[in-house]
Amino acid sequence: MEQTGPICIVDDEQSIRETLEAVLKDEGYQVVSSPNAEHFEQQLKEITPSLVLLDIWLPGRDGMSVLESLRLSHPDLPVLMMSGHAGIESAVSAIKLGARDFLEKPLHLEVILDKIATILSRKRVLVLDELPSDTRLEEAKIINRVIPEESVFLEDSEISQKTLKKNVVLNGKGLMSGRNTGVILSPLPENSGIIFRTLDGISIQGNITSLENYEHAVATHTFTANSTVLASQNRRVRTIEHLMSALNMEGITNVLVKVDEEVPNIDGSAADFCRLIQEAGVEEQNEKVKIAVVHKHIQVGLAEKDKKHLYVEPYDGFEVRMRVNYPEPILEQECVFNPEKESFIERIAPARSFNTFGNIETAQKKGTVGSGYLNSHIIIHDGKVINTDLRFEDEFVRHKILDLIGDLYLLGYPLRCRVVANMTSHGYNQALVQKLHVALHRQYPDLNPQIN
Repeated sequence: MEQTGPICIVDDEQSIRETLEAVLKDEGYQVVSSPNAEHFEQQLKEITPSLVLLDIWLPGRDGMSVLESLRLSHPDLPVLMMSGHAGIESAVSAIKLGARDFLEKPLHLEVILDKIATILSRKRVLVLDELPSDTRLEEAKIINRVIPEESVFLEDSEISQKTLKKNVVLNGKGLMSGRNTGVILSPLPENSGIIFRTLDGISIQGNITSLENYEHAVATHTFTANSTVLASQNRRVRTIEHLMSALNMEGITNVLVKVDEEVPNIDGSAADFCRLIQEAGVEEQNEKVKIAVVHKHIQVGLAEKDKKHLYVEPYDGFEVRMRVNYPEPILEQECVFNPEKESFIERIAPARSFNTFGNIETAQKKGTVGSGYLNSHIIIHDGKVINTDLRFEDEFVRHKILDLIGDLYLLGYPLRCRVVANMTSHGYNQALVQKLHVALHRQYPDLNPQIN
């Protein structure tokens, strides 16, 4: 144990102060306490604490104000905030102001003791700072460029093309801009495909060839993991992957997506887009869907357990196998999803985006993302989720499947294959779709980039 100064407990509830003092002293710590901000500030003139346990709700000057002052006067002093009444916004705000962590009342003494021991011994919990992150332009350098001959064929199916029965609207906040935005989904005739249209009338096909900087990505075999962005004529539509995932699994082959640059992110999942499609109703059309059937193994990356990679292989149906392995609280997670065996709406669509508080804060300071991140992500800080309860124990790997399903629909055709992925990001997903696109066009040079 390394402690150069006492632990300061600042809480107006005498019973909490006395309990914490007794427990910490039994553990061998030096401890002092204060009932309010003013008394604590007087203590600071005489002592240099090693750690502060600071309640948010104090009489007079509140704990958030005290924390803000401490960051100026004692920038390296670790602070654990405590509250029994504050919500998610307060927890995030406290950490953004520099608190080391946020503890909810009633306090769990074992948890507090573990955190204090970690902080004072300077053994920080491993921070999850390496993710296929929506906040960083991570490049997925594609090593394996080989595309086997006759690896993907189009086959007729008995499945009808589908569109929506009516127009529907969804409003929300843009992930990157943080601005209020919206999306309108409208029916389209057979053989139209997925078309995005900006407010000034520019149409962008929902196809891999419309990917932003596509020609450069193909030339350099390098795709970015930021998110999935389509572009045409100096216009772009960002964060389309969750909507595309819902369209893919709902079998929507023809739809017009009107949007002002950015598809709203809502809660970071595809659940609202599934509900939107159900609200509109699905209309079967006369033309049938063609399916892209994989006949040979196509791969991106090195197929090693500690390397990011993914591949498709022959399979009678459609199945996704995903593995991730990140520091706490994620660790190793594996999930298999087959839409013929379980419901996309129930098992995959609700899974939300995730990132670390540090990544998000850094990106916001750089101006590369907006405030939409805080309310649409599972936020991780010091090895734990700080802003929400998980919808699934393995929600993280499920969301990676959600993203992959959305990116795969950029091929313009539903797939018949098994997709196996390890730690992948949008960049790897897009690179695989580009390979599939090339394989198809070898077989069908005059093929139009749409579902027909």
